[in-house]
Amino acid sequence: MNRVRQKKFVVLGIDPGSTRAGYGVVVFDGHTPHYVTAGIVATKERDKNLILGDLDSSFKKLLKQTAPDIIGIEKLFFVKNTKTGLEVAQSRGVLILSCVQHNLPLYEFTPKEVKQMIAGDGGADKKAVEKMVRATLRIGDIQQPDDAYDALAIALATGYTYQQPPQLSTR
Repeated sequence: MNRVRQKKFVVLGIDPGSTRAGYGVVVFDGHTPHYVTAGIVATKERDKNLILGDLDSSFKKLLKQTAPDIIGIEKLFFVKNTKTGLEVAQSRGVLILSCVQHNLPLYEFTPKEVKQMIAGDGGADKKAVEKMVRATLRIGDIQQPDDAYDALAIALATGYTYQQPPQLSTR
């Protein structure tokens, strides 16, 4: 099935964490991405259950404010600390549930996939990714933590992936 792609669409990129999530919003006008906003959805709660509830509430407000057409989220690929990995997975689950409840198409990427698409090297460091995000979106320093730049990179990767036409089999 060949889906018709919108010429102009809004992408929300999400970099999930255990107590906060970075977000980045980019509008694609044709093949040209434009920066809209970026930041952090955070909570001041200490209890993990309350953190998840607060994250859900804040993220739903962000969805209303930004009205994305599609969403990209970072996959939990590898963790050094099991406890932190489980907490990030729980937060990621809350964010994914919100996307599903809003019927929003969701793309998932490993950090390596995002780095490959944005910096041309799956092993690129955070500074190289940030530099390419800033150059691509023609923005200066947005005065936000790394999570926001990571989320913008995820938004760009999502937009590029969305624009690719489906591969048709020639067999």
